Amino acid sequence: MNRRRVSLFREYCARWLARIAPLCTAGSTIAIRGFRGALRRLRHPTRRGIVLTLAALPALFLLYALALVPFTPGIEDIRKARVDRPALIVSADGRLIDEFKPSNREWVSLGQISPYMVEALIATEDRRFHEHSGIDWTRTASAALHTFSGDRQGGSTITQQLARNLYPEEIGRAPTLARKLREAITAFKIEAVYSKDQILETYLNTVPFLYNAYGVEMAARTYFGKSARQLDILESATLVGMLKANSTYNPVLNPDRAVQRRNTVLGQMSKYGKLAPDAYNWLKRQPLNVNFTLQTAQPGAAPHFSAQLRKWLIAWADRNGYNIYADGLVVHTTLDFRLQAMATQAVDWQANQLQWIANEAWNERTGCWPGNGLFQAFIRQTPDYRAARDAGQSDPAAVRKLARNPAFVRALCRSKTQVQAGFVAIDPRNGDIKAWVGSRNFSDAPFDHVQQARRQPGSTFKPFVYASAFAGGARPSDTIVDRNVAIPLTGDAVWRPTDAEPPTGRPMTLRDALAYSRNRVTAQLMQKERPGKVARLARAMGVRESPLEAVPALALGTSPVTLKEMVSAYSTIVNRGAYIEPRMVTRIEDRDGKVLAEFASAAPEQALPAGAAQTLVDVLRDVVSRGTGVGIRTRFGIRADVAGKTGTTQDNTDGWFILMHPQLVAGAWVGFDDGRVTLGNYWGQGAHSALPMVGAFYDMALRARVIDPGARLGPESRPPRTVRAERQRQFLFWRF
Repeated sequence: MNRRRVSLFREYCARWLARIAPLCTAGSTIAIRGFRGALRRLRHPTRRGIVLTLAALPALFLLYALALVPFTPGIEDIRKARVDRPALIVSADGRLIDEFKPSNREWVSLGQISPYMVEALIATEDRRFHEHSGIDWTRTASAALHTFSGDRQGGSTITQQLARNLYPEEIGRAPTLARKLREAITAFKIEAVYSKDQILETYLNTVPFLYNAYGVEMAARTYFGKSARQLDILESATLVGMLKANSTYNPVLNPDRAVQRRNTVLGQMSKYGKLAPDAYNWLKRQPLNVNFTLQTAQPGAAPHFSAQLRKWLIAWADRNGYNIYADGLVVHTTLDFRLQAMATQAVDWQANQLQWIANEAWNERTGCWPGNGLFQAFIRQTPDYRAARDAGQSDPAAVRKLARNPAFVRALCRSKTQVQAGFVAIDPRNGDIKAWVGSRNFSDAPFDHVQQARRQPGSTFKPFVYASAFAGGARPSDTIVDRNVAIPLTGDAVWRPTDAEPPTGRPMTLRDALAYSRNRVTAQLMQKERPGKVARLARAMGVRESPLEAVPALALGTSPVTLKEMVSAYSTIVNRGAYIEPRMVTRIEDRDGKVLAEFASAAPEQALPAGAAQTLVDVLRDVVSRGTGVGIRTRFGIRADVAGKTGTTQDNTDGWFILMHPQLVAGAWVGFDDGRVTLGNYWGQGAHSALPMVGAFYDMALRARVIDPGARLGPESRPPRTVRAERQRQFLFWRF
């Protein structure tokens, strides 16, 4: 039906233009002659000259308006206009990762929208909507008079607003006569083809309401937890009030302003007979009663990556005059769809196994029971506990009552004991991010454990201490005695680092100390290198956002950092000491394939001497060959040239593992969002929690040859068989 009407309208326009063209030509000649004559008679005006001048101005205006007709949008199906051209996010291997739609919008018919919403909209925005044909000339004239007098007012009808919202690129938003004429012409076109109900339906389904909610259905769900059909008069007036300025009249952040604006809408409804005066006086005293629930869209293949990319892309689009939801941008990213799928699979596989272990350790008979002091602390943090205390119950009574509620205990236990993980992989040669998994499930846990979470890195921080030493001339064969040490801190405090094994009292090479992750030896090395120097080196290598406390314990990873920072810094090691800022996007195109912008890799910054970096890589090979990361070889059978480091924090709160390959550096973190919950002394170790995620990922990537199994990190240098004299020399050199 709509196509037939469009065809008839186009045929009518063609006939009309054919008939009027000769008149326009003659009229233009008369208008130009009259205008020229008016200019000649300006010095000696006559009555006839004044009449001709006044007649010429409307003719010129008409000609100008007609000239703009070809530059206004063609009217097709307005329900598919603009908002259906979201930015497409494409992987490096050409797969669609995500679409940046303006919202999780759901189109509803006008019959599925509360009549209060329609009445409030018309009374406030366009009370003569059913009487005009796109332009309310009375309101336009009134708005013009107010504007000329210094009190600027809007005179746009609902149809004009719809035209502007649907076709912002073709119509524009500049406050010029040309824009207003294009808007008016488009409004006439819409009115000629579509019914008033279709216009209202389209308008109410496309108008924005903040929080990524486009259209009245999503707005109703977001702000009131119900469908558009169920909106009452107060809720409808609140949403219509937001149309004037979403942020200003946001009922979540600015409830007082929202109430004032809502009451203005109710006043308009009363003024135009849609609301009785008594009802208006009662309604304007009612509270907002907002029931805010953020509506989420179905996540894509890499939702946490997409979330970070969306922030970056919005800023880029704002600077360059684009709309990521309407301009059909095609964003080519660095992410590899195959590696992303492998990373997701590896995280799911290992996290599910760890969750089974966590469930055994934390159930209603073990960890989540009233006799556990930690679980009692969890209970005291809940709203249920605070409500019980506010009702007059004592602390023991409130805890005891809640602990006897099976549903409460199960829900609390589950919320506190969900294993979480983060995984990211970066190409060290150019900084390209190839895989990003921010949590086990984006819908259940949108918090990003790659970019947002800051956790203590444990022993994965130790390579920065050894890098500092190698940069200063130390060799992997140099030794430090494995002994108990007491390191004085500020005031009278003393730090005594320990290991799981007792001290041997014998010299240990730096190579062995890092391979077996010895705390006592590393702490002594930190004393020589100095915490400030090591912190500066770590920042230069990639830990650039998290603050690092320059204290001796920093050697064992006591300053919280992000997983992305650590993997980026390890990429610097592989890249011969040159740091390259991580990259997410390679280029942006328009919907026709025209390149709008290209983004080259960042310029390398030499953070560590190349020789020291190569030495560190060679030492870290031993971690996976015979040290704490040997599971990479023995369990996953990886024979490629790789190097890495495990990390475990105090009380086994955080488990880390980072593995380096010439073409890919990947790392994982495993733990709980509440750091007081752990997996125990065995499963909490990075070698048993995080390493299997990385190992499974590399096993798949190498088997699929997404990365080259034959690539080499660089030449190896095995430690020579040292004689006793050399050992004694090293002992004397490193003695403090």
